[in-house]
Amino acid sequence: MTTKNTIDLGEFQFCSGETIPSLEVAYETYGEFTGDNAVLVCHALTGSSHVARRPDAGGDTAGQARAWWGDVVGPGKAIDTSEYYVVCANAPGSCYGTTGPSSENPETGEPYGTDFPPVTVGDWTRAQRQLLDELGVGRLHAVVGGSVGGMNVLDWLQRYPDDVERAAGVATAARLDPQCLALDTVARRAITSDPNWNGGHYYDGPGPDDGLARARQIGHIMYLSKASMSRKFGRRSAGREAVRETPPDPAAAFFPYREVESYLDYQADKFTDRFDANSYLYMTRAMDDFDLSAGYESDADALAAFEGELLLLSFTGDWHFTVEQSEALADACRKADVDVAHHVVESDHGHDAFLVEPEKVGPPLSELLEAGLAGRTITDTESEPEEPESFAPVHTSLFSE
Repeated sequence: MTTKNTIDLGEFQFCSGETIPSLEVAYETYGEFTGDNAVLVCHALTGSSHVARRPDAGGDTAGQARAWWGDVVGPGKAIDTSEYYVVCANAPGSCYGTTGPSSENPETGEPYGTDFPPVTVGDWTRAQRQLLDELGVGRLHAVVGGSVGGMNVLDWLQRYPDDVERAAGVATAARLDPQCLALDTVARRAITSDPNWNGGHYYDGPGPDDGLARARQIGHIMYLSKASMSRKFGRRSAGREAVRETPPDPAAAFFPYREVESYLDYQADKFTDRFDANSYLYMTRAMDDFDLSAGYESDADALAAFEGELLLLSFTGDWHFTVEQSEALADACRKADVDVAHHVVESDHGHDAFLVEPEKVGPPLSELLEAGLAGRTITDTESEPEEPESFAPVHTSLFSE
């Protein structure tokens, strides 16, 4: 059984202290709830509640062309909706049915725009907890999420440690590094410097599509690895039939329009049709702001109250959320005596790997839900055998002391 719905949680106070009179949350559920089989899936930056394919979806897919994790969640899939009751909710601040900047402010009758309160990952978690309460779900069998959705998972473990039995953070980290913070800053500046942005109050006229397009292009570059970009595009020309989306400068006609440019233009064009520029500002700021250790002495201290099991999945080609960041998080869990496994996936797809390689992501997630960290497909960096030491012959330098 599948359900697509919206619920009004009433007045909601954000972590900033600001309130709105009504927070509507768009959500989808899959499967039947038996009392102890609920799995919450947390979406990434521009995702929606449409995580799995619905037979009744038709063309109405919450603004997205297809289910964003349809090869991982569903009947017979890794997160099996014939066995588990799966819930996915669109995060506050987004634009896929949950209240955000593009929603109508009931006190003015106009869209909130940038009058909408600042949103944090903690607000997402609190809204999800309230939604689950309304659905009659207490303790979760598992909470699973990728990218900033993985940060949402970590926030659950810190905020509601007794409510989660098992968790999976996929391609995520305890916080963003300075390089990613810088790139997100440039992306937001692309939006706010668009002449149509109008301080975020653009809903009665043309929107800042050019700025949003540039921001999304920066994002796509972050999601790919050097190896995947070389394989997909190389330095190839896009061909005579390809047309630049943006009028080039006069000298550009002398140079080829490359496949990588065409790809970025195509992705940007699709994105501006489905996403709100203000929501992009709000969602990226929520991601940038997240710091697991905020208010605690360390990441270990933040997770110390969690007594369940945590699986961390990282990908070797991902420079957005790196293997090293996941390993640092796993080390923090070990210091806090949290049961953890850091499962490293060999992949050159970059950050997108968690979406485009379900055959690598699915098995460890399935094992986690069924058997916990003892699952046979789950590996852990700490338990992997160390490389034997090599003893090379010692050559004494004439200049050695």
